[in-house]
Amino acid sequence: MGTAIGDILPLALGVAISPIPIIAVILMLFSKNARSTSLGFLIGWFLGVAVVATVVVFVADPAQQATGGEESPLYGIVHVLLGLLLIIAAQRNWKKRPKPGEDVAMPKWMSSIDTMTAGKAIGLGALLSGVNPKNLALIVAAGVAIAAGGLNTTQTIIVLIIFIIIACASVAAPVFIFLILGEKAVPTLNSWKTWLTNNNATVMTILFLIFGFMVLGKGIGALIGG
Repeated sequence: MGTAIGDILPLALGVAISPIPIIAVILMLFSKNARSTSLGFLIGWFLGVAVVATVVVFVADPAQQATGGEESPLYGIVHVLLGLLLIIAAQRNWKKRPKPGEDVAMPKWMSSIDTMTAGKAIGLGALLSGVNPKNLALIVAAGVAIAAGGLNTTQTIIVLIIFIIIACASVAAPVFIFLILGEKAVPTLNSWKTWLTNNNATVMTILFLIFGFMVLGKGIGALIGG
């Protein structure tokens, strides 16, 4: 189980480090429906990660079982494809970065956050966590890694829970800080929002490259080793 946890930890961190969703939940905390929308967004984020990861594990597990405990070709192929996609995403993200002096463009849906309902926040959280290409690639890689870990049912559930908690931590942190500290948390949250807004392109490009080569390397190693 320790090996499986080691495999999924960096992938969970990659999901957690998502500037746009963190900015979104901070903006929700400054809106008139702060509690309901921010908690709704957190619930949606949790559901998106949990559902996709669980589905991948239980789809990939039979293929792993068929190999008699050895790493299946599926593990290597999936990791190679996901790694290449992440590296391509890094190149595209860097090309689209704002030029010096340009305003940082945020997604248009952010302008509707102030009037967003809890239900829409849940849906948005699920989309940004489970359908966002970067997160989807990392969650799929984590699910395949868990399925390839040779774990029993209890161990699989434990590793899944660890992955989900870490992947949700960055979105949960602003919500709980605000709920605990109230208005005292505003300056801290504002500084986080400003930094993430100004550095979103750089952060995402670095993440894409790091995790792209990491996932690609695991895939190549599994295919060569197999």
